[in-house]
Amino acid sequence: MNEKDHLHFETLSIHAGDERGMGTPLAIPITQTVAYRFKSIADAANLFSLEAEGSIYSRLTNPTVEILEKRIAALEGGIGAVAVSSGLAANLLALFPLMGPGLEFIASNRLYGGSIAQFHEAFEKFGWHCHFVNIDDFEGIKNLITEKTRAIFCESQANPSTHIADIEILAEIAHTHDIPLIVDNTIPSPYLIKPFLWGADIVVHSTTKFINGHGTSMGGIVVDGGTFPWKDQPHFQSLHQPSGSYHGLQFIEKFPNAAYITYARSVGLRDLGFCQSAFNAFDTLKGIDTLSLRMEKHVKNGLKIATFLEKHPQIEKVHYAGLPGSPYFKRAQKYSPQGISPVFCFDLKGGYDAGVKLVENCKLFAHAATIGEATSLIIHPASTTHKQLEEGQLKSAGISPNTIRLSVGIENVDDLIQDLEKAL
Repeated sequence: MNEKDHLHFETLSIHAGDERGMGTPLAIPITQTVAYRFKSIADAANLFSLEAEGSIYSRLTNPTVEILEKRIAALEGGIGAVAVSSGLAANLLALFPLMGPGLEFIASNRLYGGSIAQFHEAFEKFGWHCHFVNIDDFEGIKNLITEKTRAIFCESQANPSTHIADIEILAEIAHTHDIPLIVDNTIPSPYLIKPFLWGADIVVHSTTKFINGHGTSMGGIVVDGGTFPWKDQPHFQSLHQPSGSYHGLQFIEKFPNAAYITYARSVGLRDLGFCQSAFNAFDTLKGIDTLSLRMEKHVKNGLKIATFLEKHPQIEKVHYAGLPGSPYFKRAQKYSPQGISPVFCFDLKGGYDAGVKLVENCKLFAHAATIGEATSLIIHPASTTHKQLEEGQLKSAGISPNTIRLSVGIENVDDLIQDLEKAL
């Protein structure tokens, strides 16, 4: 796919990353192996010292996983990617090349509850400190940046409030202070929002969600946009200092255009160990085949259901950036012109008890703790996905006791509306 830059999204979804020659299987095979035969002692030595590219061990590289990495990198417009075992693993790997004990990063307070807990609790054990902030408070973000700050992290479309981050302004702030902007693009997928077009430097995904689309395989990925000037920023010591595990190799000198993503794989994935399995990569690639078709249907269904709920007398408020009354409507038109990903929430009159009844009365909307599947899903965030958050964190994330989250699937929308109407 040497001309991938000239191909459309739908074509890349099916072909990008598959560079196998004639006579190979039409379907991408599952390379279910742990290790690979070396051609010679010299060949093995070159692979282990990063002097040559190739497969050593499936914790680092696997042919099936490699196609997935190249495909998602092409869809996002990045120079390379590393696939991992989950979305939270992607968060960790994205920050690993940048951070160290005593260093800090800034993150939106409008994140998936699991990310907030990871940043607030687990990362503190590494000595990494996260400052949570209203990601629209640009002056507040600037005031938080110090010589210890190594990144700004946000979601392109927040889960589940549909808050749309102003990626272009956040990138300007980050770059003015010589740090990268990391964007979690899980909710819209690269079909709806392209963070790299607006200045983002690193993109992460939980491929478990819309990219897979069928709720069958866990996964995550880190994508490098290839534009951040790492060579000019010596405060990113992991990339500049000689590596003890590679005989003094300096990643920024050896891989000037891909130091970040090479370090993420060669050190991060090697040592942290959360690789993606060949089967999960195969399964996710099959999901990507239909990503554009599914997202079109998801978007249409989501807008119709949000419009229905906005007019329903039992609904207090609908949080959906695709509605003209949303404070993020204009921003959504800028960053996501093809529509809004259908993971959104609404506040139900009647409080907590009414929310419980609604969830239990739905027949087509499945009560499950995930999003981005062909099946429509419903959940009560305050008691499930965001339960680990404190009251203040819940409020910042836009979650109330009467908040209900939907992930609208690709069923017939009239059937879905009927299901909600009966349940309400």
